[in-house]
Amino acid sequence: MELGPGYRLAAMMVSYKGSIFRLLFWQWRRAVLFSSAAAIVVFVHNYLGIDALALPALPLAVVGAAIGIFVSFRTNSAYDRWWEGRKLWGRLINTSRHFGTQVMSYVPAEGGSASRRALIRRHIAYVHVLRCALRQQDPLLDPDVTSYLSDDEREALGPRSNINHALLVSQSQALTRMTDEEVIDERRLQSFDESLRHLLDIQGGCERIKKTPFPRGYMYIADRLVLYYAFLFPLALVGHLGWFTVPINLLVVMSFALIAEAGRVLEDPFTMFYNGLPLTAMSKTIERNLLEALGDEDLPEIPGVDALGILM
Repeated sequence: MELGPGYRLAAMMVSYKGSIFRLLFWQWRRAVLFSSAAAIVVFVHNYLGIDALALPALPLAVVGAAIGIFVSFRTNSAYDRWWEGRKLWGRLINTSRHFGTQVMSYVPAEGGSASRRALIRRHIAYVHVLRCALRQQDPLLDPDVTSYLSDDEREALGPRSNINHALLVSQSQALTRMTDEEVIDERRLQSFDESLRHLLDIQGGCERIKKTPFPRGYMYIADRLVLYYAFLFPLALVGHLGWFTVPINLLVVMSFALIAEAGRVLEDPFTMFYNGLPLTAMSKTIERNLLEALGDEDLPEIPGVDALGILM
């Protein structure tokens, strides 16, 4: 998926450490606005002699503390969503490895190798389909998906509203047929069924995060509070600091704005933004682990970090 210029600019800003100027360039519109607000207050106070605009510092300090708590709460809540997404994909990796172990242990090698390969390849397709679905990409156009599905399977999955669930249904049906044919016994079918249930729970957790956006009111209120504070805070500083009010206002208010922005970009852990989870790398890890279990030698490479610090 091609990243837009705004996403790549943000990634580039973050990839270079230790430069406050790059952060300001990333948020240059806000930097100009906050600096201009303070400059206007200083100009009015110093050159027009309107001293009535000056405000006591204590009330604004209390308001600033309240705004800091508010934007920090939103950012912490957004990070909880990001971390939950990472834990869900960690569970997916472990459950996938366990499923592969079950296939190689429970399905007999003699007469069952084709079934082993079919089950594992379908599961690899399932993982890549989940990655595509969470990134809002068409899974049936993804080469990592199509290479593990037959033409008949792709045609059957085309009209399905939830391809991941359809693949789990196919897995369950295949395992049930193997039980009916006495290739595996019922106790092993129950064990497989438990693994499929865990996969469905993980999928549901990821879909819940993706399809439940953070309440828009939080971001709107945070933006408005920071904006109003950018015009009020200089009124408490101008009588003491003069033109130094401009950099101080920029530093304080931009801190609130960047905390709020961090919450915005962490809100969805499944994007292709620089903060998004490395779903491709984790999907490839599962793919490689399961193909190794099958004894394949042609194994996929696990992608790393590109020049912008984005795990693709």
